[in-house]
Amino acid sequence: MKNKGFTLVEVIVVMAVIGILVSIIVPSYKHHVKRAREAVLQENLFHIRDAIAKFYSDKNNYPTALEDLVTFRYLKKIPTDPVAKKREWELIYFEPEEMEDFDPEIFESIIDVRSMAEGTTVDGIAYKEL
Repeated sequence: MKNKGFTLVEVIVVMAVIGILVSIIVPSYKHHVKRAREAVLQENLFHIRDAIAKFYSDKNNYPTALEDLVTFRYLKKIPTDPVAKKREWELIYFEPEEMEDFDPEIFESIIDVRSMAEGTTVDGIAYKEL
């Protein structure tokens, strides 16, 4: 009578093959997840910057807070930074020229946003430079 089942050697060979496949797939998966987060980050930055430009075009003034973009319905909500995993952005404020008169409303105006995430993209660009 013949025994049915696998030998220990067969099981070890199958486990080794599975281990090799996993070691090949996991880094590729992580790379693709990082690329996807970077794509979402760039898309979110585009939408915020577009909303700021539309706000300025309509009101002839920049917003003083990102919440103004939601209040005036330029955005449904402030997008999340998928890399930093926060809904916080580094705000870039308007800087008047040296000879320009000081206007406190303009001085507090947000003209751009940047990611607060540390590190670089897959392409080597700092997240803060996107």
